[in-house]
Amino acid sequence: QVQLVESGGGLVQAGGSLRLSCAASGRTFSNYDMGWYRQAPGKEREFVAVVNWSSGNTYYAASVKDRFTISRDSAKNTVYLQMNSLKPEDTAIYYCKRGPGWGQGTQVTVSS
Repeated sequence: QVQLVESGGGLVQAGGSLRLSCAASGRTFSNYDMGWYRQAPGKEREFVAVVNWSSGNTYYAASVKDRFTISRDSAKNTVYLQMNSLKPEDTAIYYCKRGPGWGQGTQVTVSS
């Protein structure tokens, strides 16, 4: 079983930046992709970004491309999401995902 712990959320003004972290612990020997999803109030959870653990290749949702950057530190079993030029519509709970597992989520609030 793998545990995923997110951190780094908070309140920021529009145009600002935040960096989220997600650390995986436990049975991490499988090279699952790791990614980020988000869920805004009243909306379904949506894909944000993913990184292939072996190759480092990344893929982004159109709404965040060129503003967000996903990266990984294999030695630390940690994935990061650097979020720049934040917009109020980025406000959501951000969840880390690895294989079938989910983190508990971290709140990101962007004020206008």
